[in-house]
Amino acid sequence: MSRAFNFNAGPAALPLEVLEIAQKELTDFNGTGMSIMEHSHRGKAYDAVHAEAVANLNRLLGVTDDYQVLFLQGGASMQFSMVPMNLLGAGQTADYVNTGAWASKAIKEAKKLGGVNVLADTSKDIPTTMPDYDALSYTPGAAYVHVTSNETIAGTQMKRFPKTEAPLVADMSSDILCRPIDITQFGLIYAGAQKNLGPSGVTLVVIRKDLAERAAESLPTMLQYRTHVKENSLYNTPPTFGIYILMLVTRWLLEKGGAAGIEKINQAKADKLYAAIDGSGGFYRGTAVGEFRSTMNVTWRLPSEDLEAQFIKEAIALKMSGLKGHRSVGGIRASIYNACPAESIDALIAFMKDFQTKNG
Repeated sequence: MSRAFNFNAGPAALPLEVLEIAQKELTDFNGTGMSIMEHSHRGKAYDAVHAEAVANLNRLLGVTDDYQVLFLQGGASMQFSMVPMNLLGAGQTADYVNTGAWASKAIKEAKKLGGVNVLADTSKDIPTTMPDYDALSYTPGAAYVHVTSNETIAGTQMKRFPKTEAPLVADMSSDILCRPIDITQFGLIYAGAQKNLGPSGVTLVVIRKDLAERAAESLPTMLQYRTHVKENSLYNTPPTFGIYILMLVTRWLLEKGGAAGIEKINQAKADKLYAAIDGSGGFYRGTAVGEFRSTMNVTWRLPSEDLEAQFIKEAIALKMSGLKGHRSVGGIRASIYNACPAESIDALIAFMKDFQTKNG
């Protein structure tokens, strides 16, 4: 069976090697005669999976002893609420930067829970862009500063992170582990797993332990970070199969040279695709400002919406999945996350050139 070229924005491509291991172990995990899905989350078999997943992330992210890796549920959308619930105290203000659809959703939820100062808003800018974070007027005594490192719809990405007095909180759902970061620069990072870490259903949070103690005790137990820090993400039954896949994905990433190794691969893929767009003589037009172009979500337009529809139709016939731009903006989008192989990029570029020859 030939595999499709998967450019979906999420859930997204998983490494074939990971899928093959999961397939092999599906009904008999490590000779136990049971699937990992059938094991107790408090048994030895799953405990080893959980421990390796945490250890792998500690290595990949350089997590220090004053931080904790958490596996939660509810996606980044739940974190839009949990962050202010836990970190935004009465009478405090949190700083947010609005760079697109997902940042907008985070701001909307935070405003329900406390004071929010929107430092900059580039969410409607065309071409899509990011602000100059060094030029922003941060709120003195802010509870935290919230940023979105990569906007999947806009095709924009932060290339560096600001140094802030308040704890820096980042939604990294669509570019987690695509490159090295300095975890000590952040108070908290979070990411839905379904783009770069594993299947949908797992949410990664890495939090500085002192910040987990900020929440009022009156906050429901499951919504307190301190609960999950204390219980090692085992207060309730976690999504065990999803964490097992995440363990395999992070093991695969370590074999690729970690975040630094995968960054080189990702940059080469992105450079090749952007070169094809820019070298088309205007037939394909990138939608993001050059310096903020995402290495994860590449967005572009064709001369007309009719041509875009034809492009997507013909791509589907060639088993290229997920190239239709988000419904809110249209156009074309190729999500080329860590697990998207270079062969998929080559196939897409060959199709783009052929399509332009026929329709340009």
